[in-house]
Amino acid sequence: MTSVDLSGARVLVAGATGVLGGGVARALHREGARLALAGRDERKLAALADELGGVPTAVFDAQYLDRCAAVVDEAADALGRLDVVVVAIGVAAFGPGDETDDAVTEHLLTVNTMAPMAMVRAAVRRFGDGGTVAVLSAILADYPTAGMAAYTASKAGLSAWLTALRSELRRRGVAVFDVRPPHIETGLADRAIAGTAPPMKAGATVDEVVALIVEGIRTGRRELRYDLLKGEFAGR
Repeated sequence: MTSVDLSGARVLVAGATGVLGGGVARALHREGARLALAGRDERKLAALADELGGVPTAVFDAQYLDRCAAVVDEAADALGRLDVVVVAIGVAAFGPGDETDDAVTEHLLTVNTMAPMAMVRAAVRRFGDGGTVAVLSAILADYPTAGMAAYTASKAGLSAWLTALRSELRRRGVAVFDVRPPHIETGLADRAIAGTAPPMKAGATVDEVVALIVEGIRTGRRELRYDLLKGEFAGR
């Protein structure tokens, strides 16, 4: 594993207006990283940028893949280079797989799978020697769940892509960190684009997951997953 000195590292946090993304941005700021922020909510993005000392920002909607790639280039230009890119974006949807319509499935696959792919591809093009991408998929990649078939597919597809990409980029020194957290009370399930979330017990707190993400970036981890049987995080 390749460690990352976060003090002075040039980092883009995409999805910074979300609960987890915002938490990661604040934690990296405390570590001394030089940040650029990207998110969909312009007002929240501006407020967070001010809180962190006036860092550069870019607004994007993850349904537009060209824009997803563009914000990575904008961050690299603003910071002079990129050392780390954190992708913390996603939407949720619920309901039986045979009842989930094509429009909902396409939305899930675009935002949860293809948008992170576009950002990672853009990041790799802008990295010099080395570089780290840390991408949030979900526990669903390890535990496909009834009533969440399309949602599961979007997260599992992303996780599988990251696993293959890791092998492809190893010789170039690029670290690929796949973060697959359990359910966390971020409000994402309450904003589902379809269906109603079943009762779910939170497996971790936001602060716990944020700390594990930052430590995983620092130490060059390949993955962070949650063992449901043991009720604890594991990784390598």
